[in-house]
Amino acid sequence: MNVTKQRIACKALIEHGGKILILREAPTYTEGTNIGRYHLPGGRIEMGEKFLVGLKREILEETGLTISVGKPLFVGEWFPTIHGETNQIVAIFFACKARTTQVKLSAEHDEYVWIKPTDVTAYDIMGPEEQVIASYLKETSV
Repeated sequence: MNVTKQRIACKALIEHGGKILILREAPTYTEGTNIGRYHLPGGRIEMGEKFLVGLKREILEETGLTISVGKPLFVGEWFPTIHGETNQIVAIFFACKARTTQVKLSAEHDEYVWIKPTDVTAYDIMGPEEQVIASYLKETSV
């Protein structure tokens, strides 16, 4: 019987100077299921960890950036198979501002790009990030 692991994640749409940060998943990421594709930074929250603390920790680990966290933008879920095990990842995406801007990638990523949110279709971005960015554009154009 295959048991699904349920995980909680927090991710950030980090804005600076009208652009947002996307990261490309590296082949060196041992739990990677989207190698070569772009996504918003963030990750899984550790058991007992407060989710905003986890979000800031993940952003610092993956990018070296410190952020100011704004309001939630989107809630999504996906079901990757990691090392032969089915996972359900439920993620809360937050609008954030970069407090620092010098990116230092972890081994999980091999490239970063600051893009205009309207240029999202020019990149191979994994879901549900396209929906998150669309929600952000809708919020900021009001």
